[in-house]
Amino acid sequence: MAIPTTPRPITALDVPAEQVAAEVPLRKAIARETELGADAQVSALSLSLYLATHPDVHVSTEADYPGWTPGRTA
Repeated sequence: MAIPTTPRPITALDVPAEQVAAEVPLRKAIARETELGADAQVSALSLSLYLATHPDVHVSTEADYPGWTPGRTA
């Protein structure tokens, strides 16, 4: 990949305000998860352990979504 020799103008970096506004909640969620760090991993592990040790807990199965194909785009 060639490195451009002519710098792009600063206007090329402009992002529409609507896009920035739409990304704010996502960026806040990422920041919260980053702050949680290991605590979030412990929570996920705890939930996995609970589900593994409580076989009567309802979780989704293929029967709940007849005809569903993973990754289908149409």
